[in-house]
Amino acid sequence: MDLFSPLTLGGITLANRLVMAPLTRTRSGESGVPNDLNVEHYTQRASAGLIITEGTYPSRESRSYPGQPGIVDDEQEAGWKRVADGVHAAGGKLVLQVMNGGRVSHTDITGTSRIVGPSAIAIQGEVHVPTGKKPFPVPHELTTAELATVRDEFVEASVRAVRAGLDGVEIHSANGYLLHQFLSPASNQRTDGYGGSPAARTRFVVEVVQAVADAIGAGRVGIRLSPSHNIQDALETDADETRATYEILVDALAPIGMSYLSILHAEPAGEFVQGLRARFGGGFIANSGFGHITTRDEAIAFIADGFADAVAVGRAIIANPDLVERWEGDHPENPLDPASLYGNGPEGYNDYPRLSA
Repeated sequence: MDLFSPLTLGGITLANRLVMAPLTRTRSGESGVPNDLNVEHYTQRASAGLIITEGTYPSRESRSYPGQPGIVDDEQEAGWKRVADGVHAAGGKLVLQVMNGGRVSHTDITGTSRIVGPSAIAIQGEVHVPTGKKPFPVPHELTTAELATVRDEFVEASVRAVRAGLDGVEIHSANGYLLHQFLSPASNQRTDGYGGSPAARTRFVVEVVQAVADAIGAGRVGIRLSPSHNIQDALETDADETRATYEILVDALAPIGMSYLSILHAEPAGEFVQGLRARFGGGFIANSGFGHITTRDEAIAFIADGFADAVAVGRAIIANPDLVERWEGDHPENPLDPASLYGNGPEGYNDYPRLSA
């Protein structure tokens, strides 16, 4: 088993085990409709075994930043169809990361009357809005009836993604966004059946995943988790409580028969993450974290040593659209230009040279 060998994750067959991680790039404009830039960007990287798209909002209220794509209406769905067609024509596979930002947003971004969260607790600090920076607002605490609506938005977005020709979806339950907010005792201080204990805090995540799996088939559904990531105030600082929460969560997800479990963690080969992988019992994608750049040697070792079925890579594949070819042949890599990560044009997005150039 090596990084460049084929792999089947649920209903999705990959040509290799190098996965393009979901990457925020702010290139979809105010409309949130995937455009020519997005089609070219993803198609350029189709040699990756699997592409996981940037987080895509399932409702206007769930949009987290300017330039983020959505999959709320027919025009956005058609935009994603163009992306999927391009990736498939180039031989790749593509899943849509469905992401509700929850309280990680502002009404200046969503254009709605409120933002939402599991509890009425604001993030400390400021959020980037189109006119600059503003303090994060206090979110509206979702009622039980509203939770059903949010769940159904995840389902509808997933149905649209499959209808647009994508190979599946990844449910974003990491990085401090809405579903992760439910898992964290710092952001979830509810007193109903969705908060107050590790089991209760996992309940909404499981309900969303089950509903999506029922709608499009479990073999098309993955999930991303980031235990102890402690980002955007979704704090998980009690090791015992964090372990209990994620073990309960993964135990509940395992019988669904999902495509894969993706975990962002500083120690993917460690006992905690590998224990979650064993409980899940299905495909496992490792991601060694935001603060660490995954190298060729590390990715190869993860697979060779049996610590993962596939490895998610971010910054290296931004700068190297043909990263699979470079790593397989042990060729030099383009350096990343951090200053051009976020923008609205092709610079730093579609203009990194290929080896053939």
